[in-house]
Amino acid sequence: MLNKQDIEKVVTEFLKDSDYYLIDITVGADNKIVVEIDNIDGVDIDFCAALTRHIEKCFDRDKEDYELEVGSSGITAPFKILMQYQKNVGNDVEVLTCDGRKLHGQLVEAEPDHFSIDTEVKVAVEGKKRKQTQIQTLTFGYADVKYTKYDLKI
Repeated sequence: MLNKQDIEKVVTEFLKDSDYYLIDITVGADNKIVVEIDNIDGVDIDFCAALTRHIEKCFDRDKEDYELEVGSSGITAPFKILMQYQKNVGNDVEVLTCDGRKLHGQLVEAEPDHFSIDTEVKVAVEGKKRKQTQIQTLTFGYADVKYTKYDLKI
């Protein structure tokens, strides 16, 4: 069975002089390898093909039978690393907190230890019968959320 760390070393070396970055690598029990990469401008299929050829050159299929998939993490996939958060600052996101709240808002900050969204909340305003909608900035530690992902608003 192929070792995830060995694959990561090969992928990281290939990506080091590019604008691409590694999101995740999974190696299944059946030797299915999935490599997820990203780029601030999106993922080019020709780049994925070049990375695939590079990985296949480094790991001999005659010695180890494996299935390989190289691509982007997908627009609906939850964010896994800080660079995905930073790439999406200014975009609408959906956040599911560990306490079960699902929030929608604009990602306004992504720092190494936290991120913030601007979201609409209803608040009681003195002198008004109905609650008023206001924009509030909420800040979360990454461990405080189950997921954050791009909000498609379909």
